[in-house]
Amino acid sequence: MFARLGSLVVRRPWWTIGAWVLIIAAVAATAPKLTATTDQSAFLPSHYESIQAAQLQEKAFPNATTPAAIVVFERGDGAPISAADAATVATIAGQLNQAKLKDVTGIQAVPPTGNRLIQIAAVELTKITNPSDTRQNDAVKALRTALQDKLHGTSLKAGVTGSAAQALDAQESSTKGLAIIGIATVGLILLLLLLIFRSPVIALLPIVVIGAVSTVVNGLIAIVSKAFDLKIDSSITSILLVVLFGVGTDYILFLMFRYRERLRAGEDAKTAMVSAVTRVGEAIASAAGAVIIAFMALTLSTLGMFRAMGPALAISVAVALLAGLTLVPAIVSLLGTKVFWPSKAWKVEPKGAKFASLGGGLGRRPAVFAIAAGGLLVVLSAFAIGFNPTFDLTSGSTSDTSESTVYSKELLKSLPAGVTQPSDVLLRSSSPLSKDQLDTYRTALTKVDGVGDVSQATLSPDSTVADFKVTLKSAPESDQAIATVRGPLRDAAHTAAPAGTTAVVGGLTSVFVDFQDAMNHDYRIVFPIAAILIMIVLALLLRSLVAPWYLMASVFLGFGSTLGASVLIFQHLQHNSGLIFTLPVIMYLFVVALGTDYNILMVARLREEAREGHDPKRAAALALHHTGPTIAAAGLILAGTFASMMLAGNTVLSQMGFAISAGIAIAAFVMAMFFTPALTALIGHRAWWPGHADTQHRREQQEREEELTSV
Repeated sequence: MFARLGSLVVRRPWWTIGAWVLIIAAVAATAPKLTATTDQSAFLPSHYESIQAAQLQEKAFPNATTPAAIVVFERGDGAPISAADAATVATIAGQLNQAKLKDVTGIQAVPPTGNRLIQIAAVELTKITNPSDTRQNDAVKALRTALQDKLHGTSLKAGVTGSAAQALDAQESSTKGLAIIGIATVGLILLLLLLIFRSPVIALLPIVVIGAVSTVVNGLIAIVSKAFDLKIDSSITSILLVVLFGVGTDYILFLMFRYRERLRAGEDAKTAMVSAVTRVGEAIASAAGAVIIAFMALTLSTLGMFRAMGPALAISVAVALLAGLTLVPAIVSLLGTKVFWPSKAWKVEPKGAKFASLGGGLGRRPAVFAIAAGGLLVVLSAFAIGFNPTFDLTSGSTSDTSESTVYSKELLKSLPAGVTQPSDVLLRSSSPLSKDQLDTYRTALTKVDGVGDVSQATLSPDSTVADFKVTLKSAPESDQAIATVRGPLRDAAHTAAPAGTTAVVGGLTSVFVDFQDAMNHDYRIVFPIAAILIMIVLALLLRSLVAPWYLMASVFLGFGSTLGASVLIFQHLQHNSGLIFTLPVIMYLFVVALGTDYNILMVARLREEAREGHDPKRAAALALHHTGPTIAAAGLILAGTFASMMLAGNTVLSQMGFAISAGIAIAAFVMAMFFTPALTALIGHRAWWPGHADTQHRREQQEREEELTSV
């Protein structure tokens, strides 16, 4: 199959390039715009309590508005706010109202807090439902500009925080981070490929090819998202960029290393490219298949963000694979050996190569390499026990110096941490609720441990639904707030409900509680199914029932060690309260899928060397000698591209970038390069049972010798 594909592409390079140009143009012309959302509740199914509360609130209070932004005032010298200062705040709020800022529907100042260190003004904005609607963002920008103008000449300073301001700062941080990631990714790929091949042509090849096909990727994702109503999380765009360039460059590297090897073996340029596609095509396709399966397993998730992420990433990998096996060979077949210009190093294999020495050492002492590599994985995995998930995505997705983050912290000087995102307890009855019922119920809620304040009930027009705003003592995304809502608040809300009524708890913290439950469900469902499907791919590729087991075991060790390394760095050394709650799923995908990538490449070469008649130890030595440079280069580039996410300037992308890059480095430089070949050498011929593909060459040779003897 791959021999025919390689031959077709090499014989008809212009047809192949032309077909890609047509595909790119067609997708660009027809695909809808790809939009993203930051609304975490949009990702949960309707059977969760937080979503039921949101639906009830929307139905009972269709015209209700919750302050989307909060203006926080304080004195510039830190002194308490005086009566004159309070009057100034009221004047500024009135002036801002009179300014009729677009999509700012109301600004209401409230009295200074008890200790008079701060005073706030609640800001209502035009309600939006479409994630691509920028009206609230534009309103916050205009409000911030107008606010600073009004503060001139006063003793006050102020800033805008709240959900809309945090969303704006997160978006701006994401845009800035995406630009940094893009520049760092492209720069790193160019630099590393220049160092590896000493050719600007090869260095530019992935940038040009992947940059061209990225239009197809984004267009297909937008089409699929629209067709299946998938909610694309705003953080996916950063991951997509890195996945496309990282994985795409990996596949190009796999092909170019084998192409150079066949040229050194004496084949002409076109024959060498056909041989490269033939020999490495199955390994690349199988590796991509494993990655796609792992990503598509996310469609089984209960969380919409992962159901959307799975197909999006799978599309990226599939397009990168198709381009790597068709477009790249077509371009290289036209360039021939000029693709290595101006370097001549491609003609002769370096003598005394480090990987030949490493391969020789592994072949002589596989047990030592297996114990050393396995021991490192086990030690790092031990730290994973201390993993604590955090839901602080709002502040974590912006820098610590952003206005919304700074003034959210200023609020804590006087108000409970939950004031920016109060929880909602909704009490519903089939008949109008009485004042005694509401007062008794409110009293029960105020007694809940962890609750700072409970507002008077807001009644629906028919008085059958009451909304109590519950301000928690802890920040809404904190462990303490989540524990309060999960336990005492929901318990009290349900048990204290008067006879004939029902209660549900909503709000951001309630959403996070349900997110935890959904994530635990996904751990039990998505992980095992993805592992089973990847093992099937490995079994089909290797024609073995033994190898997939220890390969997946090594990959799971890689996952554990990656999580452990992340816990060690961020929780123990940097003293963060926890790691972003989505990290285990994202790590699982990239470490398991991409770790399997490198394992497949190494084991495919192990099988190839074994088929040539080499014993298991010699096959492992040769596999590391020939494939080690490819895996090292690919791992370095892919880990480096993901590490660029750490430059984005916010906690979410920093943790994600470190974890994925560390996982890929472990997968490439520990698992695939040493642990897997060492284990295969120790297991010997049994690794290929029941297919015994390693003895195929010897059987064929014996059959030919017997035929010659009989003649």
